[in-house]
Amino acid sequence: MNAGETGRIELRHLRAFEAVARLGSFTHAAAELNITQPALTRTIQQLEDALSVTLLDRSSRHVETTPTGRTFVDYVERVLAELQRGFDAVRRQASIRLGFSWLLPDPWAQHTVARFEQATGTRVTLVRTDDALSDVQQGKVDAAVVRGHITSATVRAVHLFDESRVAVCSVHSPLADEAELQWSEIPHWPLVVNVTSGTTGPWSWPAGAGPQTVVETTNFDEWIESVAAGRGLGVIPDVAVRRNIHPGVRFIPLRGAPKSPVVLAFMPRTRNAVLRRFVEAAVTSAQDSADG
Repeated sequence: MNAGETGRIELRHLRAFEAVARLGSFTHAAAELNITQPALTRTIQQLEDALSVTLLDRSSRHVETTPTGRTFVDYVERVLAELQRGFDAVRRQASIRLGFSWLLPDPWAQHTVARFEQATGTRVTLVRTDDALSDVQQGKVDAAVVRGHITSATVRAVHLFDESRVAVCSVHSPLADEAELQWSEIPHWPLVVNVTSGTTGPWSWPAGAGPQTVVETTNFDEWIESVAAGRGLGVIPDVAVRRNIHPGVRFIPLRGAPKSPVVLAFMPRTRNAVLRRFVEAAVTSAQDSADG
């Protein structure tokens, strides 16, 4: 047997042989490997042809390894075990970079990260950024939680769920003691807007129906500090109510407000299996939250 013959042996051949030898059955091994029994039989035959030996005794209903097969399976098991340790080591060093501009949705974020890391062994690195969508496009993050509608044709957006909105004002505002506000009342007050990643702005109303006075900010910190300083009213998803984001603001229930969509944005790299698994975990967690 020369190097050219052994060069025909692939990892799939070793996995197939190990499964049949361990289970003593082509049927059970095919089911475990998620392939058809004829395909498994061809794979084993290719391995035996490449090695010029018989590895499995098929003379009875119960498949057994030949003496040569028993010798070989010891080496195959060690090789596969070492490879698995190598895979695990690489996964522990790998990570998915998840971008977000402010206040990751809960409990979705915690459930998604835990589900993905436990299933894959790959770490999720959280990246705080003022413009998460731009960072996705530039490759600074692998995926990002984005609130609002995405119009970019280069980015894929998977809708996760919708959030309710609440009004936010300074503790010193004349609105601070209001029991609730109507969505139609918001334009009567100066509106503080995060123009980079905010969910509510003049664009949230039909042309001419929005607020007359708009205070523009470029990130969440500027936005919340402007609201706390009494420069205007803010509107934010209700996740903020549970997070106690600032002692200088009050939250007011908002009636009649449209929902705020939350999407997971990423570049459509079809060969990135780890990213696909993260998206799957994200969608599953969103469905679980909806069902719960």
